[in-house]
Amino acid sequence: MLLGTYFYSVDEKGRIRMPQKLKSQLGENFVVTKGSNGCLFVFSQDELKTAIYDKLKELPLTAIEAQKPLRMIMSSAFEVQEDSAGRFMLPSILREFAGIEKNIVIIGVGARCEIWSEERWNEYNESSMTFDESFAKLGEFNI
Repeated sequence: MLLGTYFYSVDEKGRIRMPQKLKSQLGENFVVTKGSNGCLFVFSQDELKTAIYDKLKELPLTAIEAQKPLRMIMSSAFEVQEDSAGRFMLPSILREFAGIEKNIVIIGVGARCEIWSEERWNEYNESSMTFDESFAKLGEFNI
């Protein structure tokens, strides 16, 4: 299970590190793609396959309303390739989407991680429900 909050920065070439605790669970080859609320989603290849791809490939080509979300998620997905120092390039298209310039927050969200610009993460937390409201909301999902 992917858990925790980690603060990092992007170097001048757009490279970041995945926290070791998260990387050990994501595996060698993980995938970064556009996420919701202005963040980036990070999936292990297995999780991306079972949570999204296996379900999407069952959609008929005639399901026109499903094609745009499919295209948006899969076309923005990039397989991570680390350098010898354990850093990986975060493509500029994803940095721009997430508003990432320097400081980032990487959070574990159970089956995936999320990468946020520190500014957006702070705004999200300030404008969202309180912890108690969020916790109570889980009841609507039988959790």
